Amino acid sequence: MKLVISASPHIDSGATTRKIMGDVLIALCPALIAAIVIFGWRALLVTAVCAAACVFFEWGFEKLCRKPSTIDDLSAVVTGVILAYNLPVSIPLWQAVFGCLVAIVAVKQLFGGIGDNFMNPALTARGIMLASWPVRMTAWYLPTFCKGVDAVSSATVLGGYEASTYDMFMGFIPGTIGEVSKIAILIGFAYLLIRKVISWRIPVVFVGTFAVLAAIFRMDQDVLTSVLSGGLLFGAVFMATDYTTSPMTEVGQYIYAFGCGLILAVIRKWGSYTEGVTYAILIMLSLIHI
Repeated sequence: MKLVISASPHIDSGATTRKIMGDVLIALCPALIAAIVIFGWRALLVTAVCAAACVFFEWGFEKLCRKPSTIDDLSAVVTGVILAYNLPVSIPLWQAVFGCLVAIVAVKQLFGGIGDNFMNPALTARGIMLASWPVRMTAWYLPTFCKGVDAVSSATVLGGYEASTYDMFMGFIPGTIGEVSKIAILIGFAYLLIRKVISWRIPVVFVGTFAVLAAIFRMDQDVLTSVLSGGLLFGAVFMATDYTTSPMTEVGQYIYAFGCGLILAVIRKWGSYTEGVTYAILIMLSLIHI
């Protein structure tokens, strides 16, 4: 009889990284379709370039280090798509590729690859790009079907752009590629819940905490507008729930999500940066990993 000693878990659920990442990609599809309708085909181009660049950098780094290739697990593709969704449609492609380099090499591979990075690669890359090219990263374009408009918008809803609740819900507003259509994000969220890829706890507590504090702090916008504007919903569903970096226990998820909502509310109320989702999640990840 052979005794086999291994780390937990000891029950095979049948889930693999490839299956999980495949489900995430499916959940991200509605936002891409919406982005193409809202911003035009360049949204698809930016997304495709980011996905391809992330796969290339992962393959190249592992080839250089003589490590087994992991590009078939689809995690690099997911990183590229999520990074693209955090970028304005007008971003120069070389800057998008630089973001992919940071995400895959500096944040993911140098720390050991998938499962070993302590920060979300796409989120960290966006934070670095915001600090490096603040003007390019905040060049907001109006939807392509706005008649008579072919210019950069001066602001998002958080910065004073006027939009109806319907327009914010559907995504007919300036913003990044993947954050504008809330209905598309919620469809992806529902799919992930049905497939049991993520739990409701982090997204719901994150958004709920922020909504309550937005009412208490009396933001410039009403609560519904504050929730529907910016990248709150996208960040809560697709970035705060990252498997590698988010807490595994239920109590940990509640604390983490509450902290994200609290920090975001503080940034939007008293910070000079009107958005804040990226930094709220990054700050909370730093705190839970200290």
